[in-house]
Amino acid sequence: MNFTDAQLRAAERRGDALLDPHRQLAQALAQAEGYRNFLASLTGLLTAVFVLKGQEDLSQLGGRARLLVIALLAGGFVLLIAASWLSVLAVHGRPGVQVCSEPMRLLTYEVRRTRVVWRLVEWCRWLALVAICAVAAAVLVTWLAPS
Repeated sequence: MNFTDAQLRAAERRGDALLDPHRQLAQALAQAEGYRNFLASLTGLLTAVFVLKGQEDLSQLGGRARLLVIALLAGGFVLLIAASWLSVLAVHGRPGVQVCSEPMRLLTYEVRRTRVVWRLVEWCRWLALVAICAVAAAVLVTWLAPS
């Protein structure tokens, strides 16, 4: 990758700023806040799935319909958890990752990190869409299946 002298100087200034202890603390606090928000949103997602499940008593459904509803809800849960986790990973990265302050390596990191974030967000979108469809299908099965 080729970077201009201005880009390298700007990256060097950003790298120096990353070494400031105050800035490191602010970044650590922001990561902690992101994980807290993740746990709160995950709790809300799981609560919403339970509320939307349809019939109160799945034992009234026939054997195959009951198994289908359970599989759809379990799959939806897993996909929502995966999407939530990937979104946190996209926003905050992995805890404790050290970013090199050398300008060329910092710029390379920023370019690669941007690509990773885009890829993770795309996965989150698709996982969330499939999860919502699975939960909706489970609700439809509980409403339409003969009891």
